[in-house]
Amino acid sequence: MYDPKPVDTSDVQLDSEILDLCELIAKNTHDVWAVGRIKEGWSYGEHRDDAAKKHPCLVPYEELSDSEKKYDRSTSMETLKLIIKLGYKISKK
Repeated sequence: MYDPKPVDTSDVQLDSEILDLCELIAKNTHDVWAVGRIKEGWSYGEHRDDAAKKHPCLVPYEELSDSEKKYDRSTSMETLKLIIKLGYKISKK
């Protein structure tokens, strides 16, 4: 049985500049996902239909509901927290 054990990043605080980066990564994550789906023959549909390859999230990131954006934000935020937790520094050129 699979027992996931992600690194505990609850002690990592992200400053406002990194939070801005988080949003950019979330948007890019959505775009990467969408490109993959479209290459597989998926297109927009009001309701998800796996057989017809229709998905309601095949829209620009800005048009996603807040709950859908939250998924991409969570992924990007946890990735950034992990990078910092592992001792790396993130800085803008």
